[in-house]
Amino acid sequence: MDMTRMDAAVRIRGLRKDYAGVAAVDGIDLDIAHGETFALLGPNGAGKSTTVEILEGYRLRTAGEVSVLGVDPARGGLDWKARIGIVLQSSGESGQFTVREQLRQFAGYYPRPRDVDEVIAAVGLERQAGTRIAKLSGGQRRRVDVALGIVGRPELLFLDEPTTGFDPEARREFWALIRRLKAEGTTILLTTHYLDEAAQLGDRAGVIIDGRLVDVGPVATLGGEEARVPIVRWRTGDGTQREVRTERPAELVASLRQAPETVDTGGEPVGLEVIRPSLEDIYLQLVHAASAGAAAHDDEEALA
Repeated sequence: MDMTRMDAAVRIRGLRKDYAGVAAVDGIDLDIAHGETFALLGPNGAGKSTTVEILEGYRLRTAGEVSVLGVDPARGGLDWKARIGIVLQSSGESGQFTVREQLRQFAGYYPRPRDVDEVIAAVGLERQAGTRIAKLSGGQRRRVDVALGIVGRPELLFLDEPTTGFDPEARREFWALIRRLKAEGTTILLTTHYLDEAAQLGDRAGVIIDGRLVDVGPVATLGGEEARVPIVRWRTGDGTQREVRTERPAELVASLRQAPETVDTGGEPVGLEVIRPSLEDIYLQLVHAASAGAAAHDDEEALA
């Protein structure tokens, strides 16, 4: 996605964060457009949280340029902070307030907040509005976190594992809420371990591994065309598992009926599967490839 500096809600160039001389984030370049939902994916310890915390203004970077809504987050003041919403992994709300009381308090911090009852309804907590937060279930507390993140009507919303603790129905209700926010023009940066969530909500996604972005693009194109080539799997007569990637799976399956290895089964391949790789398959391919590349690089350095 080509964007000028003025078009990007988030602009990152050469971002680096070192801890004791070790790079947790290593040279990231990224643009996120206004109104875009961008999913940042990666295994634990890959650098996702560090990157997001730098964008939120909570952590200083070692090097690089960062602009969030036209402001360097390291220098963002209260006016800038009022333009962003943050849903953290862990909750920080007071358990002694009711849901409505807590939201009213937070709404007072913003110049143009959403209606509190509208937000309560949006996250599905109408019946718990008068309940003290300490008495809510874990999933209900997570909904309070989301409500606090959106009550200020943010231009840019950071969502860090937002549906942790949600049951399947609650997750789909949350997805509908995020789509409504997107329709209103909210820019959203989502980190999630649920790849179906990234596929449902993300316009684009980036995969970060060992502090580096190894792939960025529309969710439907991650990994490139080769990663999406269908896979045909079957077992031979002696039980050996076979697997072939092919653009013509039907032709391959037809040919197996005549293969010597299917004679004993009447021409029917045993355990036959034709699979089009899912986003999860492609993501795991990227993670394994990056890990193998890093290991090979370490071996080369050790031999040098």
